[in-house]
Amino acid sequence: MAERRDDETESRRILERVARETAPGGASFVTRTAKDARDHVTAADADRADPIEYWGTRIGRTLGVMIAIGLLVWLVYAVTRGG
Repeated sequence: MAERRDDETESRRILERVARETAPGGASFVTRTAKDARDHVTAADADRADPIEYWGTRIGRTLGVMIAIGLLVWLVYAVTRGG
């Protein structure tokens, strides 16, 4: 019986989350994705008590984004130039 109650509680939690995420007036998918990307690059999840970890994470993630953009530009250039 306890297992069924846990399943019902979990189901209600999931349904409430889906309703909250799809409700009009809620944050759109694009807004949430942009915020998540910004938080990732700015190391919002890193331990701020450890400055080396915090700044290392920020620098590493920023360099990763820059390298990915550079590779994408190079790929577009190579595809459009080479036949």
